[in-house]
Amino acid sequence: MDTPDCPCGSGRAYVACCGRFHAGRPAPTAVALMRSRYSAFALGLPDYLLVTWHPATRPADLDLDPATTWTGLEILGTEAGKAWDRAGTVTFAASFSSSDGEGTMRERSRFTLEGGRWYYVDGAQF
Repeated sequence: MDTPDCPCGSGRAYVACCGRFHAGRPAPTAVALMRSRYSAFALGLPDYLLVTWHPATRPADLDLDPATTWTGLEILGTEAGKAWDRAGTVTFAASFSSSDGEGTMRERSRFTLEGGRWYYVDGAQF
């Protein structure tokens, strides 16, 4: 039986890529968390997005737009964010289509490692 490719664009099967993080395993790096969060947007998993968002900046709730389809992720750069770091950044471009047309969101996201888990802190779009 074939397993579907992961939405994050890694070329790996979902279950061996972001699926394991969505199932509860901590992401080992900031970029792995970034990819898993993109996949959560693509798959409509707001609970995962909230649990991986740092409590200091996390919104009370999150409503995903069902009319938005995430169509691709490109990692443009990373700074730190390895298993031995305490913080890191990931710069990415995420393409999408929506009722307004097609577009690309570019962001430099900040991540922090606390209690053995990476969290998304915030991001600046450009």
